[in-house]
Amino acid sequence: MLHRAVPIPDGAGDNHLLTAFPVEVSQRVAPQLESVYLRPGDVIQERCGNLHHAYFPTSTIFSWMYMAEDGTTTEVASVGNDGMLGVALFMGGETMLNQAVVQREGHAYRLSAQVLRNEFGRDEQVKNLLLRYVQFLSIQMAQLAVCYRHHSVQQHLCRWILMNLDRSTGNELNVTQEAIAGMLGVRRESVSGAAFKLQSNGWIMIGRGRITVLDREGLESAVCECYGVAHGEYLRLMPGLVTRSYVRPARVSNGR
Repeated sequence: MLHRAVPIPDGAGDNHLLTAFPVEVSQRVAPQLESVYLRPGDVIQERCGNLHHAYFPTSTIFSWMYMAEDGTTTEVASVGNDGMLGVALFMGGETMLNQAVVQREGHAYRLSAQVLRNEFGRDEQVKNLLLRYVQFLSIQMAQLAVCYRHHSVQQHLCRWILMNLDRSTGNELNVTQEAIAGMLGVRRESVSGAAFKLQSNGWIMIGRGRITVLDREGLESAVCECYGVAHGEYLRLMPGLVTRSYVRPARVSNGR
């Protein structure tokens, strides 16, 4: 259900792009924002479909999914409270080859395509901010391609958990192993095997439709360099954004 949003300083503080907008832009944009609640599996944009709004997640996460002719899928990028969905709206392409699907339920702010285009063309600071985010998104996509080609399922799983933990509050992720397998483009049994090894090390605890991170440093010791590359590039391209993303939470005792 949609409802009119509260002003950005009060209501959109969990989306780092929105909070980085100049004050005068925020004042113009705030009355145009709508808050939307989204559920896992909701398709926000079909492959090659038109998108009429930009989405700025606060607690939800979107997955850009590539679907092959045989029906298999792979996540090629993800968008959380560190970014936005809808870069094609101001890049001139209008559509994307991938499908945008809600990965985690939660809220996002949506803004009409025309309002976003107006601000992109009107304010140089907004333009530079959004273009830097597009560069980060392209780096993330390229790094995932490297990761899928060269690294193990266990490394993929560590990367996926850490990236999603950065965009979450707390240390618990509500997701099934089947859903993770679909995003990583591997068999569910492969994800189950990798998750069991991480649990055996005391780094995570597996529940029904839930993964709880017990030892983040353990995951970081096993993840491939792809996570660190994306981490560093976000910090380089988006300087000055004080965010929870990529900030290590307190270590959680695993009871050992």
